[in-house]
Amino acid sequence: MAQRTAIEWTDVTWNPTTGCTPVSEGCDNCYAEALSHRLLKNAYSRALPVVDTVANRQNPFAVRIWRDRLSQPARWRERRLVFVNSMSDLFHVDVPESFVRSVFNVMVDVDRHTYQVLTKRPARAARFVRGARDLFGDAGLPEHIWIGASTENQETVYRARHLRHVPAAVRFLSCEPLLGPLSIGAELSTGDIHWVIAGGESGPKHRPMDDSWATDLRDECVMFGVPFFFKQWGGRTPKSGGRELEGREWNEMPQMGCGSGHVRAPNGATEAGRWQ
Repeated sequence: MAQRTAIEWTDVTWNPTTGCTPVSEGCDNCYAEALSHRLLKNAYSRALPVVDTVANRQNPFAVRIWRDRLSQPARWRERRLVFVNSMSDLFHVDVPESFVRSVFNVMVDVDRHTYQVLTKRPARAARFVRGARDLFGDAGLPEHIWIGASTENQETVYRARHLRHVPAAVRFLSCEPLLGPLSIGAELSTGDIHWVIAGGESGPKHRPMDDSWATDLRDECVMFGVPFFFKQWGGRTPKSGGRELEGREWNEMPQMGCGSGHVRAPNGATEAGRWQ
C-alpha cells in the first residue's frame, strides 16, 4: 500500500513489507503496530507471514512481504520523496535477502524518485549493500537512495556507528521518539552523517521530551554543519505540541546536486533549508 502521508519530511509511504518486532525502548509504543492491530488487521491477515506459525498468522504485525507492491513506484509519474517501509523494517531478520534485493532493484530502476530507507538494523544494511556490488557498484547506494537509522537515546547510538559503514551518498539519523539525552557529535564530526531528524513521541501513552534533548541535538548539528529537521514535540497526537523549536521551524534537508533531479523540499516543509 502506498499513500500520501502527513510525515513532514517525505511525500509518500511505500510498504513492500509490513510487520516488525521490538528491539529497544523506542519500539514500546510503536504506531505501526497499533495501526496494524486497530485498522489494518483484516488487510494484513490476507497474506501469510514469512515465518508461518499459528501465532504469526493471528498477528497482523508479523513480518509479511507484498510482491504486488513492487510495481507501485513505477506507476508514479511525478517525482516523489518515498519513505520505504513506514510499517516495517526492510532489514528485519525475517525479510529474505532475495526480497530485499527485489526492493532495491525497483529503487535503482525507478530513479526519478528519492527513496528514504530507515532501519533499526543498520548492521544488516551494511552487509547487504557491501555484498551487492553487482547492483550498486563499488560506490554503494546511489544518490537517490538514502539510508537512515533510528536512535532514540544514548543506549542506541551504536546504530549511528553501524550506519556509517553503509556505503551511501546520503546517511541520516531519525532521533524519534527522542526518549533521553543524546549526543551524536562524535558521529557528526566524521562527515559521514548527512541529515538528522528529531521529534517527540505521540499517542495515548506518549513519553514527554525534554526541551534540552531537542536543542542539544540541534546545536550539535549546527556546530558540524549537518542539516537538522525538527518534526514535532509530540503529545496525544503528532500535531499536539506543534513543530517550532525556539521560535522557528527547522526543515533542513540534505544537500543534493542540482543535476540530480531531486531538488525540492517535501510537501510538509515550509522551507528548504540546505536543500539545493
